[in-house]
Amino acid sequence: MMGDYGYGIVIGLHTLAAVVWVGGMYFAHMVLRLPVTEMAPAERLGLWGRVLPRFFVWVWLAVIVLLATGYGVLLAGYRGGIAGGALHVDIMQATGLVMMVLFVALFFGPWRRMRAALGSGDLPTAAAAQGWIRRIVTVNLILGLFTIFVGAAGTFVGY
Repeated sequence: MMGDYGYGIVIGLHTLAAVVWVGGMYFAHMVLRLPVTEMAPAERLGLWGRVLPRFFVWVWLAVIVLLATGYGVLLAGYRGGIAGGALHVDIMQATGLVMMVLFVALFFGPWRRMRAALGSGDLPTAAAAQGWIRRIVTVNLILGLFTIFVGAAGTFVGY
């Protein structure tokens, strides 16, 4: 069994992965999106076409870390494990899994269409796909902020 220091490190990695993913979405949606709308469509889509692959590498890494650390801690039995955890842990699992499903759908759906359309110079199709990416990111951003809040606040009221 892992001691409290080991659990602390694992939970710290879990939190960092969540912050990287949600922070990246926050930056893209709340900071970068508006100035990018002032660019010509070809420039704007080209920028997203260069930025998103780099961000998605970090999201895939975050998803792996979140699953490994989250379920690793629960399967190891920390604070009640899978069956005995507090409500905020169940909420984090549910919203986190929804976020992951939405990301996988985004990656293999609109992102794949956008990348192919950019490669063939089909800007209208790329723009439509980018619109779907923006919608999914908006939902995931809201879920992510909620999940981080629940995880942080629940630690103090859940036990």
